[in-house]
Amino acid sequence: MTDRQQAAPEPAPAQPSDAHIPPSRDVVRLALVVGALGVVFGDIGTSPIYTLQTVFNPEDPHPVPVSTDSVFGVVSMVFWSVMIIVTVTYVLLAMRADNDGEGGIMALITLLRRLGTQRSRRATAVLAGLGIFGAALFFGDSMITPAISVLSAVEGLKIVKPSFDDLVVPLTAAIIVVLFLVQRRGTAAVGRIFGPVMIAWFVTVGVLGVAGITGHPAILKALSPTYAASFLVHHISIGFFALAAVVLAVTGAEALYADMGHFGRRAITRAWLLLVFPACVLSYLGQGALLLEHPDRISSPFFLLAPGWARLPLVLLATAATVIASQAVITGAYSVASQAAELGYLPRLRIAHTSESTIGQIYIPWINWLLMVSVLTLVFAFRSSAALAYAFGMAVTGTITITTLMFFYVARLRWHTPRWLLGLGASVLLLVDLLFVAANLTKLVHGAWLPLLIALTAFTVMTTWQRGRQIVTAQRHTREGSLRDFVEELHATTSPTAQVPGTAVFLNRGKQTAPLALRANVEHNHVRHDLVLIMSVETLPVPRVPANGRIAVDDLGYADDGISHITARFGYMDKPDVLGALRALDPATIEGQRLNLGQASYFLSKIELRVGDAPSMARWRKRLFIATSYITADAAEHFGLPRDRTVIMGAHIEI
Repeated sequence: MTDRQQAAPEPAPAQPSDAHIPPSRDVVRLALVVGALGVVFGDIGTSPIYTLQTVFNPEDPHPVPVSTDSVFGVVSMVFWSVMIIVTVTYVLLAMRADNDGEGGIMALITLLRRLGTQRSRRATAVLAGLGIFGAALFFGDSMITPAISVLSAVEGLKIVKPSFDDLVVPLTAAIIVVLFLVQRRGTAAVGRIFGPVMIAWFVTVGVLGVAGITGHPAILKALSPTYAASFLVHHISIGFFALAAVVLAVTGAEALYADMGHFGRRAITRAWLLLVFPACVLSYLGQGALLLEHPDRISSPFFLLAPGWARLPLVLLATAATVIASQAVITGAYSVASQAAELGYLPRLRIAHTSESTIGQIYIPWINWLLMVSVLTLVFAFRSSAALAYAFGMAVTGTITITTLMFFYVARLRWHTPRWLLGLGASVLLLVDLLFVAANLTKLVHGAWLPLLIALTAFTVMTTWQRGRQIVTAQRHTREGSLRDFVEELHATTSPTAQVPGTAVFLNRGKQTAPLALRANVEHNHVRHDLVLIMSVETLPVPRVPANGRIAVDDLGYADDGISHITARFGYMDKPDVLGALRALDPATIEGQRLNLGQASYFLSKIELRVGDAPSMARWRKRLFIATSYITADAAEHFGLPRDRTVIMGAHIEI
């Protein structure tokens, strides 16, 4: 028995020419920074539109009065919240815990799986479960962000002309519908303008902030942490409830981490420290200065910072920025759903890759239409950004807290950081996170229940799918039997099995069992092809698999029977290209035979699920698992198989 691994041939190095001079490193770095500005920072960069407005909203169930002490205290809390959560937790710490360059909660889950030891198995399982719940919270974030962001921008029309009030919700709904309708075209075409638009946005936001500060320079004293601490200590009842809105300043922090694989840690760090962070801080300080001079302008301090002639252009720029923010979180939802499916927490989804040059630009129709319906429902149900803010904070704080907890556990496993140092850092950061969580829980009946409901629903679906998949896999293993035993039977049997010309490719779950379609062909039709390739597609818990580690060939113990097993390995960010993997095979690795992929036949085994009496899961979870299976993407389309040469054979399994 031999295992041989065949790498795809390396392309010849391109010869330099005067016509094509590669860009310098500085140009590449600048392009990455601009790209990050256009994709990563849309959410957190538009939070100045509604954060202070929400904190001082007089209709809040726990209103914060506009006074000198409260303005200084709130602006100071906003600044230090952004500093601690975004700059320290994410930029300085979490972004160092990457999974082969990829970030986000799903990357932390795969790191936990990889680094977890036998002794820490229970803790790893608990934290992985928390990570799945964090990913579920992100789906809630993906529904709320487009609604609150676009609403907050369009609400600026009321500042330009109060009679436009009735147009806010219809215009918001129209923008959102258009946004989701163009998703199938991908972001490659419009992506080129995202960066420049966001640069214009941040420059404008910073300039308006400076203009506000010049009117009341004393607001700069709010940068001292003593104002935040004093406000919390001496006005605990007001300061604590204010945290539920202050957290809006850090919405989108998870995007910095989740999109790290596209732009790299350095590009995101530079964009944050050199432009985004200063611009947002200047805006908050400018709005605070405005409120000190004109407390009556609390209805919309962001837009009222601008002179009258500039407010309509500012509304248009803000709308463009919030659309970009929505685009980023929508594509983020696609990525999370795709990674969850590859890791076994969701069924295989139909995914369209919208860019030939940019990894990660995908479109998932089922997720797209689900998000569109959900976002429109939120817009018509809440009708204002202030009402949605109560729901938004809960999703953000939950995700941040889970990310922080998982990071410190990964830091212990990966870098063996001393326990005392981890305990000190975790105590400080988790204390801040849990204060925000506690404050948002006070808004539970006012809308904070919504992201929790969405997250619990998504979490139940994902964990039910994972459990049901394990049950089905065990039953399939029993029915299919051992692949090696099946090959031995073929060699030992005296019953006639005719060999027909051609190549047959049987897609199978692994190398342990025989494909149902192959077994049916041999046992019922008494035929098999001259060349039989049993192919398994493995998704490894890494973002991408290099070409030299993609293909492994096993002759299953016989080098002359025309039966081989092919393992094609892909990362969870790769497209599972079956035909591409087959083309990379060297004939020497498959018993000297050449593949004729243009004439090959492909066989798939399809399972029809039924609710059974076995006590494997609660009956309602069995029905949920079967219902979820209906959104599974067509296997032939998912693996890129030719329709006219693909045969599907079915079987029934009870769960």
